Amino acid sequence: MRGASTISEQVVRMLHPRPRTLWARWLETFEAIRLEERFHKTDILAFYLNQVPYARQRRGVVQAARTYFDRDLETLSPKEMLALAVLVRAPSRLDLARHAKPIEPAIQRLGKRLRHTGILTLSEYRDLLNEPFQLQSPTLPVRASHFVRYVATSRPPHPRRGMIHTTLDAALQVRAQALLERRLKDLEANHVTHAALLIVDHQHNDVLVWVNAGSSAIDAVITPRQPGSTLKPFLYALAVQRGWTAATLIDDTPLAQAVGVGLHHYHNYSRTHYGALRLREALGNSLNIPAIRTMAFVGVQPFLTHLYQLGFQSLTQHPDHYGDGLALGNGEVTLYELVQAYATLARHGVPRPFRYILAPEIQATPARRIYSPEVSSLIAHMLADPHARQREFGSGTLLHFPVETAVKTGTSTDYRDAWAIGFSHRHTVGVWMGNLTQRPMRGLTGSTGPALVLRAIFAELNRHTSPLPLFLSPNLQSAAICQLSGQRATPLCPPMIESFLPNTVPTQICPLHQPAPAARVQPSKRHALIQLLQPTPGLQLAMDPRLPDAREAFPFRLPKKITPVRTQWFVDGQQVGITQAAERQFLWPLARGRHTAQARIWVPDRAHPITTPAVEFVVK
Repeated sequence: MRGASTISEQVVRMLHPRPRTLWARWLETFEAIRLEERFHKTDILAFYLNQVPYARQRRGVVQAARTYFDRDLETLSPKEMLALAVLVRAPSRLDLARHAKPIEPAIQRLGKRLRHTGILTLSEYRDLLNEPFQLQSPTLPVRASHFVRYVATSRPPHPRRGMIHTTLDAALQVRAQALLERRLKDLEANHVTHAALLIVDHQHNDVLVWVNAGSSAIDAVITPRQPGSTLKPFLYALAVQRGWTAATLIDDTPLAQAVGVGLHHYHNYSRTHYGALRLREALGNSLNIPAIRTMAFVGVQPFLTHLYQLGFQSLTQHPDHYGDGLALGNGEVTLYELVQAYATLARHGVPRPFRYILAPEIQATPARRIYSPEVSSLIAHMLADPHARQREFGSGTLLHFPVETAVKTGTSTDYRDAWAIGFSHRHTVGVWMGNLTQRPMRGLTGSTGPALVLRAIFAELNRHTSPLPLFLSPNLQSAAICQLSGQRATPLCPPMIESFLPNTVPTQICPLHQPAPAARVQPSKRHALIQLLQPTPGLQLAMDPRLPDAREAFPFRLPKKITPVRTQWFVDGQQVGITQAAERQFLWPLARGRHTAQARIWVPDRAHPITTPAVEFVVK
């Protein structure tokens, strides 16, 4: 039942593995005859040499040559070639790297036979006897040990033996590895020693890149870490599904909640409060206090259930364990889970498992849609909007990509984790940086560390694909709204065009920018268009934290074309000061909040004063 097999019979055994029985040997004999009827023996031998097993789970002479000598077949010496032939006799027992001497007699006997048949020359035969083996440790062209381990432990049992073809893009893996390691080296001063990167083609659900940087046996792609603000898009998506819109106002003012017998004070990263903000700005600027207030609207338990639906299986604690802090990322999730959830957004709300083995696709039962195309594309549009993130990130930020890309960053407590996640029309990319020892980094955030890697990766991906915009559902409805109130804009409003789900377009007219009541006396044509030069409509001011509040003031100004005799200055309908003679300016002590400013002006050629239109402005 063992031994005495022809090469053709061994090839049959490779193609159709069976238990070693007499019946199996009998079948192999007949199948070998049929094989030789269809193929030349040279072709059968070539197949055998490319598939014959060696030690260390290597198959074929090419892999064996690279394993023992780190060279291709064409560069091997006659002795090295004969060694590969001899090793075939007992591949599980013989391993050239562990003991080379036991196979020397067999190589010499084979060489002597080849010398007698004239295949080897005399000098080649003498070299065979004297040449020592020059063994080299193999260097893999692609470093993907963590990915290989994940595939080996996660894939379903496969009845066929042999090589497994994965979805990994070798060339892209090499470039991404080099890029991530270079960035990690640049950030040494920030005390960051580990990083991970995952790239997925969400159109085909193929894992293209699985990279770990920094020496560690732990795979950071599947290690749970605190995600910081990267969960906020899913919180706002759930709120939109429950009736909110991109123009819904959320209060960004100081917030404290009872914790036991004490108080916990929430604050934004910049320690700045912006008052009432539209949901688009709250998400774009990744503000914490609006997220906590959104969590109060959604509920912790529904949000946790929603995250389970998106694939966050690492969140195993009771909802009370996380509380409202789940909105800010106080749970632990993996980079794999985050990329999977963002890919669901990119796929118009349909979750699908990632594929990492190339195999014929099986028609699976369609997954239950988590988001409608309208909700998912609206959230993606907010994440790709550079104007929505200007308050906290500025306009010249790394997050403003040349090709429309939805981007989100996150930073966990005490700078232990920094994240950057994004997706284009085809690819979803996630980057994590931190220390697997839980050591805090030195001030590294998602927008200062991983963001540059994310930008470079998308630049590389866009070089090989046609740049297309993100999907925006045609069922969304557009309307002009006031940037301050979120309601339908009037001619006096600072307007913007916003997208809404069907039947959610605001119907109320902005209450902040109504025309001023007509003066009791009709002004002359000469002064019919008098307006305040300062403040301007929609102006936003910020208190300087370096100065005492009582010392801060803002000048109200009249246009130069008018020469007043006397001016009354009003804020929110209350008189705040009077200036005499030709004075066109009044210093108003700053006070936080939303305000309106007006002036009542007496001029030499009129018996009655002129009242300017009310101007809406904000002090933060």
